[in-house]
Amino acid sequence: MGAVYRARDTRLGRDIALKVLPADLATDPGRLARFEREARTVAGLNHPNIVVLHSKEHERGRHFVTMELVDGQSLDWHVTPEGLPVARVVELGIALADALTAAHEKGVIHRDLKPANVMLTREGRVKVLDFGLAKLTRPDADRDPSQATTVSLSDTGHVVGTVPYMSPEQVRGTPVNATTDLFPLGIILYELAAGRRPFTGATAADITSAILRDIPAPLTRVREDLPADLERIVSRCLEKDPRQRFQTALDVSNELRTLQRLLEHREAGAPKKATSEKVASIAVLPFVNRSASADDEYFSDGLADELLNVLSKIRGLRVVARASSFQFRGKDVDLAVIGAKLNVATLLDGSVRKAQNRVRISVQLVKVSDSSHLWSETYDRRLDDIFAVQDDIAQSVVKELRKTLLGEPADADASGEVKAEVSRAARGRGTNHEAHRLYLLAQHLYDRANREDVTKAIEYLKEALAQDAQFALAWEVLSRAYSREADVGWVPIADGYGRARGAVERALALEPDLAEGHAMMGWIRMLYDWDWRGAEASYARALELAPGNALVLRRAGVLATIRGHFDEAIALYGRAVEQDPLSPYAYNNLGLALHAADRFTDAGAAYCKALELAPQRVATHGYLSLTLLAQGREEEAREEAMREPHEAYRLWALTIIHRAMGCRGESDAALRELTEKYAEGSAYQIAEAHGARGELGAAFEWLERAHAQRDTGLTEMLSSSLLRSLHGDARWGALRKKMGLED
Repeated sequence: MGAVYRARDTRLGRDIALKVLPADLATDPGRLARFEREARTVAGLNHPNIVVLHSKEHERGRHFVTMELVDGQSLDWHVTPEGLPVARVVELGIALADALTAAHEKGVIHRDLKPANVMLTREGRVKVLDFGLAKLTRPDADRDPSQATTVSLSDTGHVVGTVPYMSPEQVRGTPVNATTDLFPLGIILYELAAGRRPFTGATAADITSAILRDIPAPLTRVREDLPADLERIVSRCLEKDPRQRFQTALDVSNELRTLQRLLEHREAGAPKKATSEKVASIAVLPFVNRSASADDEYFSDGLADELLNVLSKIRGLRVVARASSFQFRGKDVDLAVIGAKLNVATLLDGSVRKAQNRVRISVQLVKVSDSSHLWSETYDRRLDDIFAVQDDIAQSVVKELRKTLLGEPADADASGEVKAEVSRAARGRGTNHEAHRLYLLAQHLYDRANREDVTKAIEYLKEALAQDAQFALAWEVLSRAYSREADVGWVPIADGYGRARGAVERALALEPDLAEGHAMMGWIRMLYDWDWRGAEASYARALELAPGNALVLRRAGVLATIRGHFDEAIALYGRAVEQDPLSPYAYNNLGLALHAADRFTDAGAAYCKALELAPQRVATHGYLSLTLLAQGREEEAREEAMREPHEAYRLWALTIIHRAMGCRGESDAALRELTEKYAEGSAYQIAEAHGARGELGAAFEWLERAHAQRDTGLTEMLSSSLLRSLHGDARWGALRKKMGLED
């Protein structure tokens, strides 16, 4: 837009800045008009955080403006890899939000807010510069800046802005309003706090794709000392849909000021409490099997998994879930890369060598930032000492993390407290080493999820319990195996869930404070009993006992979605993603809740992440196709539906998409095939297809059929956008009442 010079105003004896439109551009009417518009725009703004324009001049064929000289550096000079102190981030955010508030009140949208266009004076004051791409809104902007829209994106009709800091609507070339500036404000706050931008890529196309699709890593995962309120504020600024953002910059300013007061209060009155709330992060990697037999891998995996479960229940630790940390099994990946992917400060890895009744376990705790060893140990023991070894490892890890990362004392009192915590966290395990071996083998087989291995797992668990009937965790895994048989139709649902209930009741009778047992009881109450309040109580107790358990968080999110509490579900799934960052299940569930809340762009991004982690995951391509359809991207939706590997979900999606595209014959054919082939297992999906086609009678008929079959899909009725055409019908209220969802 022009060149800026430091100059001397000899008339008033002051240093100023001159912004000069180059001579070759001054002959371009469009450039000249934009230059003059910027001058008028800035001249109409009067705020301490916006640069002051003194005058617009035309001298000897040169067009220029005289402006306040800001003595300092641009904001991008101040970004550090580790991020700025929280208080400073909030202070800068308030100043930027105040500047935007002043501009928006005058009907001015900046459209190019970025660190390079923000100066910090030597005294630390913020000055927003460069309104060269600013847009003046219609006159109604003064009444409600958030609703004032521009007539066109720019004078030339091109997309304008700076790619890494553009909003989704700027990327798409759609109309902008005052909320458009809040998106780059969120990017700047994220960058100041995290030391990196939320949306990155090798090319401009990659970055714009990330802006449109990706959900940034939560700030509290990037920096554990950041307050959750800052994460919440930034996340809302970064909503893809402008309607989901804060609606005014003043709202952002008020939220940041509230956070600032809270931080000041904590700093002044509760420093010890702030220290105790710190969290140390760790991932337990699969232990290497160094036994003579490769078949003993179940034992090395099982020991690592048990340590992970114990550590996840300890105060002050954030432990990445097994599904994510075990993805690095057998891979030659640098520890720093693993730490970055899992967003943890430390890694625990080791090896196991088993021979007859002897076992050697070598473990090491590594600090990711510099690959230094915080602690290591080798244990040569008999197999019947295995429980003492596990406790010793867990206690050593906890003490070292608290001392090194949290700065807590390593005295006798702390050691005693850690020993007691580990003992509580290990509740429910057995005492017989042969029963323990069978239990680990059963877990290994159960995780394979096919019918033959689940059946074998049940047999091994029964053998383990024959030797140690007090083994509460074995009863809980047996309950899960029984429910798995019922969920996938290997046994009648009533039989499977009946056995599952009996097993988990036995587990909880032996160990009333078993988090896994309460979570399993919640699953049965939710999926089979449709006892929503009972399930809610079970999950509340499970989260109280194990707040960092990703599986419990996901299943509690499922319950919140079933009951129509979408904001709560999104928050729970967000925490699950934090605990299990490489799990496709967590992202898929997050996508379902976001779709239910009509946040289609965010839902699509979550589904894409799930498919990136598991490209052939059943149903996710189908869900993604309907998200694309909701955004009006019909052809893309059809192509995505064709990628769905499960035929029933593919036919379900195509029935809906073809009808929306006006291809009634193709829709009828897909629905007919879906009904003929999958009436027994997909009654609910058939009901949704009829609902989307506006066929209310058929939709209710299939919903009643799903109810008679106790089809678990029926629990999605409140969250399904496909059934909204039924909501005004009296039969809908009757069905809600029958399902216990009338509240």
